[in-house]
Amino acid sequence: MPQIGWFEILIVVVLAILIIGPKDFPLVVRKIGNWLGTIKRYFGEIQKDVSDMGNAVKDEVTIDEDLSNIIEDKKKDE
Repeated sequence: MPQIGWFEILIVVVLAILIIGPKDFPLVVRKIGNWLGTIKRYFGEIQKDVSDMGNAVKDEVTIDEDLSNIIEDKKKDE
């Protein structure tokens, strides 16, 4: 994966200012920042939901194992 250095970032910023204009550049940067923040929050929520599902499945498996152990113990006692 290619790496982007400070010089390349400077070139992109200068070109963006020339194309968009110095007046509208801060508005565009703010809008892009808002979009990135929204995307980051969205993927954070998805990651949290998947983690919660994994924990629920793990808890269910533990409960099933505990119940099977209890049943086996009762069968041994009989």
